[in-house]
Amino acid sequence: MVQTLSKPLTLEEFLKLPETKPASEYIDGKIIQKPMPQGKHSTIQGELVTTINAVVKSQGIARAFPELRCTFGGRSTVPDVFVFIWQRIPRDNNREIANVFHAHPDWTIEILSPEQSQTKVTKNIRHCLKYGTKMSWLIDPREKTVLVYIPKQEMEMYDEPGDRLPVPAFASEYVLTVGDLFAWLLE
Repeated sequence: MVQTLSKPLTLEEFLKLPETKPASEYIDGKIIQKPMPQGKHSTIQGELVTTINAVVKSQGIARAFPELRCTFGGRSTVPDVFVFIWQRIPRDNNREIANVFHAHPDWTIEILSPEQSQTKVTKNIRHCLKYGTKMSWLIDPREKTVLVYIPKQEMEMYDEPGDRLPVPAFASEYVLTVGDLFAWLLE
């Protein structure tokens, strides 16, 4: 849902608004509410956060987060899953993880919902890549396909069950095939 306002809000004004459920994003001066996650989306999202963290968090390399607002480059978006390298995780004065992330993630993962625009999600991915994200995945549960975006490279499509999905160098020990990813929907 796109919210039309009589006078466009600035990013700073948007960030002062109360959070919505599902989350709203600020993109090109517009407030766009994300669709409510459904079963396939939620299952894949939960498994990704758990399995990525089992590899990278346990070694102090990086950490995966679900649905947390990232604000940078004039936008405020809420990727389905994003990963920050350990040293880049925003922290408060107590060295605890900060509540607000004003930085680009190192890896983003978006899971396409049935009513979601692939174009809008791709624009968010391209925005992340422009500002320093090393890799982005766009997972389409309906098509059983994963589109992988890397800065300054062509998008690659993975749709064969045996295809091993590429990961950023910092997560090189994380191994996931297309078949493994979509098998989570059968559990």
